[in-house]
Amino acid sequence: MSAAPKSAEIGVLLVNLGTPEATDYWSVRRYLKEFLSDPRVIETPRLIWWPILNLVILSLRPTRSGKAYQSIWNRERSESPLKTITRAQAEKLAAWIETGGLGSTKAAIKVDWAMRYGHPAIAPAIAPLLDAGCDRVLVVPLYPQYAAATTASVGDAVFAALARRRVQPALRIAPPYWAEPVYIEALAASLRKFLARLDFSPDVILVSFHGIPQSYVDKGDPYPRHCEATFRLLGKALGPEAKKLKMTYQSRFGRAQWLEPYTDATVKALAREGCSNLVVITPGFSADCVETLEEIDVENRHFFLASGGKNFATVPCLNDSAEGMNVITDIVARELKGWL
Repeated sequence: MSAAPKSAEIGVLLVNLGTPEATDYWSVRRYLKEFLSDPRVIETPRLIWWPILNLVILSLRPTRSGKAYQSIWNRERSESPLKTITRAQAEKLAAWIETGGLGSTKAAIKVDWAMRYGHPAIAPAIAPLLDAGCDRVLVVPLYPQYAAATTASVGDAVFAALARRRVQPALRIAPPYWAEPVYIEALAASLRKFLARLDFSPDVILVSFHGIPQSYVDKGDPYPRHCEATFRLLGKALGPEAKKLKMTYQSRFGRAQWLEPYTDATVKALAREGCSNLVVITPGFSADCVETLEEIDVENRHFFLASGGKNFATVPCLNDSAEGMNVITDIVARELKGWL
């Protein structure tokens, strides 16, 4: 009888969207150029999009975006909150594995994290895993709902990083988790805890997802179906509070038609129609970032109060909370079955 093969190391890579390295014009410009040059993000033909991006958008938008990042920047670490939180998620996942979270296993598991745009980039994050002997790699895109502009773009970058490798690992990319019970319960538990600490009772709980152009959906992107399912399941998990839920889409960019209803327009309309107390939760974001901390908690707070509202509060993302880590560890444990 031949000896059992030695267990090779397994790599686990958590991936989120990305962030500039600093808030100055050129740092933000470099980040935006990489992000907005991805054909998964902007599907406009290159001949049309290149002059718009390089001659107009990258001349004007970095200043505005830099100010938004400055308002939420983690000055202690000199980085964006998204980077701080994603690192913490990876560190807590590694600690959970090291203390037996996956049960008894002889496989050595290495955990790291990366950003789709900016640093640490995906290719430099995968290379050390392979160099350390990992012949199996699990990539976990931290996007609950699938969109070609997010989940598929991570796959593109991973495949590109492996394309020139003579020896490639077995690869798994974790699927989106928009309807996973652990995710829905984490959202519901997080929202319940938040509401219990508030000094007011919301008239409306706005469930705001990141938007995408309607044309992407027309081409077959399942993103809004996933968002709608998450919204419906969250309502079911909340019980009586579900009657206060209202779903919207935020972060639209450019003049094209995006998924509706728009968050900013809805926030203004609610205040004008007599809604005094508003809470916003953003289930499509696994970690707080400029879209939640600045766009929602600063910009949309201003819209609501200026339009006649009285009380406004934003529910933190799941981040590296106990509920958030339950989601990540559940995904990793499920996807590593058969490899351990």
